[in-house]
Amino acid sequence: MPRFSLSRRALGATGLALLARPGLAQPAPIRIGELNSYARMAAFAVPYRNAMQLAQDAVNAAGGVMGGRRIEFVFRDDGSTPGDAVRVAEELLTRENVAFIAGTFLSNVGLAVADFANQRKRLFLATEPLTDAITMAQGNRYTWRVRPSTFMQTKMLVEAIRGRNVKRWAIVAPNYEYGQSAAANFKRLLPGAIPGAEIVAEQFPALGRVDAGATVGALGASRPDGIFNVLFGADLTAFVREGNTRGLFERRTVVSLLTGEPEYMIPLGEETPEGWIVTGYPWEQVETPPAHKAYVDAYRARFNDTPRKGSLLGYVTVQIIANLLNKANSLDNEALIDALADLRTDTVVGPVTMRGLDHQGTLGTWVGETTLRGRQGTMKNARYADGADYLFPEDEVRAARRSA
Repeated sequence: MPRFSLSRRALGATGLALLARPGLAQPAPIRIGELNSYARMAAFAVPYRNAMQLAQDAVNAAGGVMGGRRIEFVFRDDGSTPGDAVRVAEELLTRENVAFIAGTFLSNVGLAVADFANQRKRLFLATEPLTDAITMAQGNRYTWRVRPSTFMQTKMLVEAIRGRNVKRWAIVAPNYEYGQSAAANFKRLLPGAIPGAEIVAEQFPALGRVDAGATVGALGASRPDGIFNVLFGADLTAFVREGNTRGLFERRTVVSLLTGEPEYMIPLGEETPEGWIVTGYPWEQVETPPAHKAYVDAYRARFNDTPRKGSLLGYVTVQIIANLLNKANSLDNEALIDALADLRTDTVVGPVTMRGLDHQGTLGTWVGETTLRGRQGTMKNARYADGADYLFPEDEVRAARRSA
């Protein structure tokens, strides 16, 4: 198992000496509440939880945090609805006595928990929800986000098509906060990359209930040169299957959020389309930093499975949390918030900073093209896009958060 990236020196010599003395009472663990869509979004959330447990054990084996205290995550399902998630967050704080809360998957759920955190004045480290509103228009002092937002990832994709002669675009996205936010960002950024480009069709099927035949038919009827896709999970699989059958993707540029992540590539299998421009995680191709390979080896050895994008996010989240606790050296909520501002953590994919201005992490992702390797889809020509290069402009952040 790899050592946690923080050195033993950072943990404190006194704490390590105490750990080494048999018979001495161990300090109580620091409990952290984690709520996520483990049932509904299991393909992402279960590997995410696995990696959090792996990282938790690595931190504890290296001496813990704050001079020798172990960390312990308390996992709960958020019900995939705003109301259920707020109830679970309340239970974690009051019944489980956690120091703070982290997690959530769906953007509307993340926004509800962010509002709850603001009302309760307790730290919420949002990990997966991608909506820009979490750190912009509805941002608050107590909510921070690890993963790159819809704006950041859409900007990465638009940059990848800059200058192409693809003028007529269609959009397909799930009809909830994440999909609407991604579509709005694409429409905002596209003209700067391809002057004269226009949106000729938009389809917003209900999340988890896409009518693939009708959606593909409507997109094809608009005769686009390019398609911006935001569907994921089972919706993506149905869309790709129907689109392949009807030839929707032939001789068209397709730009697709998240599709290169193993969670969504594995179900596609041999149906993986060739040449889509995507964000994703080609874990087997990541060679630097060396800590990434050590993490992958440890994950595969423990779970007898390959890592997913959720796995990476879970592991990095724990690294950030451990670093935060060591920096704050306190469980006081306001001290934790202050310590998060511009906190830099050396993670298994390189440095990640929690920007104090908007509470957005600089964790990046990979941009490349889909391809078949044998009978399984993967990415080719992939490069790591550092999130620090794709953040909202500072003046825009100040204006959005001032009006929040």
